[in-house]
Amino acid sequence: MTLGLNLGRLRAALPYAAVAALAGCVPPPASPPPTPTPTPTPQPTAAPPQASAPTYQSWIDVPQTPGDWFYQATATGGTARFGAPQSEARFSMTCDRTRRTVSLIRAGSSPVAVQMRIRAETGDRLLDALPTGGPMPGLAATLAANDPFLDAIAFSQGRFAVEVQGLDSLYLPAWPEVSRVIEDCR
Repeated sequence: MTLGLNLGRLRAALPYAAVAALAGCVPPPASPPPTPTPTPTPQPTAAPPQASAPTYQSWIDVPQTPGDWFYQATATGGTARFGAPQSEARFSMTCDRTRRTVSLIRAGSSPVAVQMRIRAETGDRLLDALPTGGPMPGLAATLAANDPFLDAIAFSQGRFAVEVQGLDSLYLPAWPEVSRVIEDCR
């Protein structure tokens, strides 16, 4: 009977043992989540200074417009074109021997005549420039071949400037091609 009694006790204790076993399977209480550390707010930084275009005391100090002069003899005189190789000229000087004139032609277009300012070391000249039309539009101002201002351009401390409203100013070297066109017409 002791065996039967032990068995009965064992049966009675079995539910308690199961509950105790299951209670051991419960995970320990979760540790509290870590308190978030505030992320630092970025401090505004000053924007890097913008590189501003340099200012010059005089047009003579401005860097030369990139490009080269190219001379071409023609039946009526000669033409000197300024620009990058294998591209359209940005400026040209053309001699017309029959009319004894030198045309100064700035690439660009305008439906009406505009003012073209030529700056040389010894002075400036404001000229009327007329639209040329054609496949390569330009604005042309014409001077008599014996106009002394052409010499001022040719001998202008190594450079001269061409300014037309609405177009970039050109700062051109007074290389031999310039003198050659002028001499072609004299």
